[in-house]
Amino acid sequence: MDSIAPTIPSERELVGRAREMIPWLRERAQACEQARMVPRETIQAFQDAGFFRILQPRRWGGYEMHPNVLNRVLMELGRGCPSSAWNVMVLGVHPFEVGLLDPRCGDELWGDDNTRLVSSSYAPFGTVKTVEGGYVLNGDWLTSSGCDHAAGGAFVGARLFGGDGKLIDYKAFWIEAKDYEIIDDWHVVGLAGTGSKKLRIREVFIPAYRSHSIIAYNEQSHEGLNNLYKMPFLYVFYAAVSSVITGMAMGMRDLYVEHMKPRQNISQAVGAATQNPFVKGRLGEAEARITAAAARVLQNTDEAWTYASQGRLVPLEDRVRHFATNMYTGGEVFEAAHMIFKKTATRGVWLDNPMQRQMRDILVGANHITQNQDDIGDLLGGYMLGNPLPPGNQFGVAA
Repeated sequence: MDSIAPTIPSERELVGRAREMIPWLRERAQACEQARMVPRETIQAFQDAGFFRILQPRRWGGYEMHPNVLNRVLMELGRGCPSSAWNVMVLGVHPFEVGLLDPRCGDELWGDDNTRLVSSSYAPFGTVKTVEGGYVLNGDWLTSSGCDHAAGGAFVGARLFGGDGKLIDYKAFWIEAKDYEIIDDWHVVGLAGTGSKKLRIREVFIPAYRSHSIIAYNEQSHEGLNNLYKMPFLYVFYAAVSSVITGMAMGMRDLYVEHMKPRQNISQAVGAATQNPFVKGRLGEAEARITAAAARVLQNTDEAWTYASQGRLVPLEDRVRHFATNMYTGGEVFEAAHMIFKKTATRGVWLDNPMQRQMRDILVGANHITQNQDDIGDLLGGYMLGNPLPPGNQFGVAA
């Protein structure tokens, strides 16, 4: 690996590079969907722009920046091609996760090539067995976005239970690409270009140092880590998902404005669409909802950063509020996007109209587990009223 420290671009430069890519990504979005994976040239362009280094530890050539740098980049890229932006989100978050592991993992992953990417599948689809020196994984892990580009392997999640059946921990395991098979089963209604295929793992041994607790968040679990990695891992991941979906909704807004400016109504309200009070009203309300969602994600992350940047853990009450309120993002921006999509009438449903693809992509993004606003509202409200949090959750409360 090249030991020369990288020249770290500013946040403005990185966000500007993402914004400049929007027209280019739009042009490639249909081909990306049809191929059911992001083109390798697009991934290389993201590599060249430095997007995958934003949260990567400096020890291995990364920039180790504020998480909102990645969040803002994702909001821009989502305006161009949601599937491509989703790959940046997933593949761009995992360098942060490597920073939580024993340094041996970073040396093994990036020792001779610090551009290797890592995908993931955290839902505990498979099983884990504790053995001497580590664990044995077995099963099929679904929806590993960007796995075709992940020469560095994948993180997979699994729950560990005691003999009494009680949850002991929920861990992520870094597994090398040579130890799993990619099964092409990604045939979906939206975000088809993410290439989120299945990983098949059969009786693979993982050394203990290649794992970490997804749910533990305390002084012991984060002792000795650089300030960036004092941020809760799941929060960084959840916020990135919320950011990219918000970017998709921004893209729907962009397309809608371009669609409506030249449009003339030929039935009912005759005349320019720009003078239709319902067109204007829906667009204004959608813009307010999208802007609010983006601001909330960025503000929550800024609040968490005030602690982590000083080497401190984020207090529980803030973690609960940040996690929970971010999880409303998908539903809220989907409603905003759907509000204006409905005002495209029949023209919006043709397959050559990019708005229908953008709408489908937002729908699937909003279905992600990190956007589960139904269950989180009860938990957040209960916590505010003094109810205890369930054990083994994403807030870092021990099992």
